Amino acid sequence: MTLDLTRRSAAGLIAGAALAPLIAPPARAGRVLDLRAGGGFQPVAVAVAPFAGDEAARTMTSVIVNNFNRSVFLRPLEPGGYPEQASAAEGAPDLDLFRSLGAQYVVTGRSQRGPDGRLKTEFRLFDVATGQQAAGQQYVTETAYARRVAHLVSDAVFTRITGEKGFFDTRVVFVDESGPKERRRKRLAIMDQDGANVRYLSRGDDLVVTPRFSPSSQDVTYMSFGAGDPKVLLLSIESGQREVVGNFPGMTFAPRFSPDGQKIIMSLSQGASTNLYAMDLRSRTTTRLSDTNAIDTSPSYSPTGAEIVFESDRGGSQQIYVMSASGGGARRISFGPGHYSTPVWSPKGDYIAFTRQSSGSFGIGVMKPDGSGERILTEGFHNEGPTWAPNGLFLMFFREPGGQSGAKIYMVDIFGRSEFPVPTPSYASDPSWGPLQD
Repeated sequence: MTLDLTRRSAAGLIAGAALAPLIAPPARAGRVLDLRAGGGFQPVAVAVAPFAGDEAARTMTSVIVNNFNRSVFLRPLEPGGYPEQASAAEGAPDLDLFRSLGAQYVVTGRSQRGPDGRLKTEFRLFDVATGQQAAGQQYVTETAYARRVAHLVSDAVFTRITGEKGFFDTRVVFVDESGPKERRRKRLAIMDQDGANVRYLSRGDDLVVTPRFSPSSQDVTYMSFGAGDPKVLLLSIESGQREVVGNFPGMTFAPRFSPDGQKIIMSLSQGASTNLYAMDLRSRTTTRLSDTNAIDTSPSYSPTGAEIVFESDRGGSQQIYVMSASGGGARRISFGPGHYSTPVWSPKGDYIAFTRQSSGSFGIGVMKPDGSGERILTEGFHNEGPTWAPNGLFLMFFREPGGQSGAKIYMVDIFGRSEFPVPTPSYASDPSWGPLQD
């Protein structure tokens, strides 16, 4: 069996058991970082001692350190100078020595096969300031899932230190692009959030665009352009089953799920105008939400499902508007220079991400739902398509450098402090970040 085909059963085998603190639980709990925008930010220094065990232990240590390097809010220390007993994972390490190295937290762990051949992993997180164990967990799973267990450990540590949900045990669906620019082969693909475990979900016979992950399940909706009319499809990542959502008289595009995964919202082009429609996936009934002569597209639900943000040229240029999820009047919220597109509501509800084109540059930015607090996180020749991490602290997007080169995927935090490339086998575009896995 392959990793992806058995992912659901593996999730059931991952048996989390809290490890009892070695001494009294810490007196302080919750957030120790101020994650708001502003100056004076310093990431928390975390020492990840090499996990004890075999090859799986080395893999886990490497994955955890890489996750923290990309987390912005945690800073893993260089491993040189760690005490040998730190890897034992059976007792409190020498916290005085780690304190001298500048560590604020220490992660220790062990991962090894048991008599039944399964992988047993445990970790402990120590707060250097209090000298106490802050977290601990044990997991038992098949050996093929060492990387996923490392993501679960990373999430547990991230949450305990920041007070925010983790995002490491997630996947991203995207469009894999290969071949010369004039004849690009575009396949639907999925990967872990760090670029590992890439799997192709389509063969490349048909052109695929705008894949969108459900925020509540391991399902994806996307557009497919084959020999016939363009189609909106629904794909189950776990089973591989796919179905056409519906046949429409005009061109449909930009499908996206509602927060509960029971509806999709999309654009339907008829003549010179494009309007917004919602479809109930259970009854397959369709409701028209906008009725103008303009081009309304790229709709995205608020996390409550009560409102929709979308782009429209109804005012003469591409701008961002918000309206009730049941339709009706819309209010414009973008007023900066240039044209705005691809708005996406944060899963927290506090921001809307967007693409802004101004003076030949494409910026990825965020603003509050009322349009205030706009800030551009990154700019370049052609940046587009922001997608939110499920904790609302990070965005992925794709960047097209121009020429014969192709698009690549990048990740940035919502304060624009750090930007990282996301490794992919070839060119890649249209990322969509999925929810935390079950």
